[in-house]
Amino acid sequence: MKRFNELGIVVVLVALVVVIGLFHPAFLDRAQLLDVVRQASYVGVLACGMTYLLAMRELDLSVGSTYALSLIAGSMLMRAGVNPWLAALGGVAAGGVLGLVNGVLCNALQIPSIIATLGTLSVFRGLALALSDGRQVAGLPREDPFFTVVGGDLLGVPTSIWLLVAVAAALTVVFKHTPFGHRVRAIGSNPEAARFSGISIPRMRLQVLALSGALAGVAGVLTLGFFASGQPTIGQGYELQAIAAAIIGGTPLRGGSGTVWGSVIGTIILGTVASGLVYFGVPINWSLFATGIVILLAVALDALLRRRGSVEVS
Repeated sequence: MKRFNELGIVVVLVALVVVIGLFHPAFLDRAQLLDVVRQASYVGVLACGMTYLLAMRELDLSVGSTYALSLIAGSMLMRAGVNPWLAALGGVAAGGVLGLVNGVLCNALQIPSIIATLGTLSVFRGLALALSDGRQVAGLPREDPFFTVVGGDLLGVPTSIWLLVAVAAALTVVFKHTPFGHRVRAIGSNPEAARFSGISIPRMRLQVLALSGALAGVAGVLTLGFFASGQPTIGQGYELQAIAAAIIGGTPLRGGSGTVWGSVIGTIILGTVASGLVYFGVPINWSLFATGIVILLAVALDALLRRRGSVEVS
């Protein structure tokens, strides 16, 4: 069934590309298609972490802000003279720490992750703006190999795409074939049964939120490598795109299952829709509207499938 779901969204993606290409053949150019995937790769990394959270019946609404703050942290370290590779690791570590903060808040205050991260969404964004004084962090050593490697191409494909594939492959193995992945799915399927079997839900929540934060840091570093500057307002709305991508990709809101590769494809579908709107002359401001419509359709489909499944069981 999961393979069918993944195949189904691949068909949707191919159909979208073909339809846009029929009206605008330039869209089918290899460079254009790679650019669509490259732009989607940043949200794609976030969506990989969101897959784990949704599978556990959790949500992280702060990933967009964590992404921005990690990028700002890395860029400020570079501007201060820290080796860009070490500064990049610092950005990823910053994301992981912010994820831990979310987990600690959830466990200490005993509140749902959606509530805690709704608050840290503003807190982390505010920190990014405060640390950068609301301005772009520029003056980075663009001549350093870090920017050539991370922001460049490898075998004719942007490095960010290769890293997205590597992240998705690694997280798929963890999700499907390790005790950690089994515990994530067990909690999402039946929290009470998981608790009864000895699985610590607070500890798992802490670990998965930290993973989500670290992945936001990875996405921030990839963005930093490409643009060679830090923009504190970047990533606004990325949390909704990551959630939408995961749902479109076949990860149900009810938890208990998920597909990392499906989330990646879902991200590319959203990117294709946004790019297609530009080709059809639709104002860029309508892209957010289109994303919202896609989210509503995905949630509606998830609810429909859930009701159908309940009827079949009964």
